[in-house]
Amino acid sequence: MATKTNDFSSIQDTFFDYIRDIKYATMITVDRQNRPRARVLLPAWEITDGRPVGWLAAYRTPIKTAHLAGNPHTTYSYWNERQNAVFVDSVSVWADDEAARRHAWELYLTGGPPGVGYNPARYWPGGSGDPDYHVIRIEPWRIQLVRGSDLHSTIWQPDA
Repeated sequence: MATKTNDFSSIQDTFFDYIRDIKYATMITVDRQNRPRARVLLPAWEITDGRPVGWLAAYRTPIKTAHLAGNPHTTYSYWNERQNAVFVDSVSVWADDEAARRHAWELYLTGGPPGVGYNPARYWPGGSGDPDYHVIRIEPWRIQLVRGSDLHSTIWQPDA
C-alpha cells in the first residue's frame, strides 16, 4: 500500500537522499508511435515555490528533440542495489533562454542537490553560451519513492 501526499516537503529529504545516493537516472521518452526510448543521464534538482524542479544539461539530439516535441511527458527513474527507487513523472521542455541555461550551469557546478552535479565545461568548453549546450526543464507532476527495505511506497502529487 502506498502513502499519498500533496506536500512535497514531507518527502523532500528522502527524495534528495535517494537522488544523492543514486545520482544517475534513466530518462524515458516516447516516439510518435508511442514506443519508449531510455537513456541514462544526470539531472540536477532544486525546490522552487515548494515544488521540485529538475534541470538537464543535454545535447539537443534529433531523437530527443522529436520525442519531446511530440510528447513532452517523461519519466525519470532512479534505482540502486538496495532497491531504493525514485520515479519522477513529469513534463520536460527545452529551456532556450540564456537565464535558464546559466541557472542550470550554476546548479550543476554547486550541486543539485549538493553531491549531485559536475563541471559542465567538461562537455561544453564554451560555457553556458556554448552552441552545443542545451537545457531541459523538468516539471514533475507525480513522484513515487520506494524504500527498498520493505518496499513501502510514498507518492507525491500536488493538488490540481
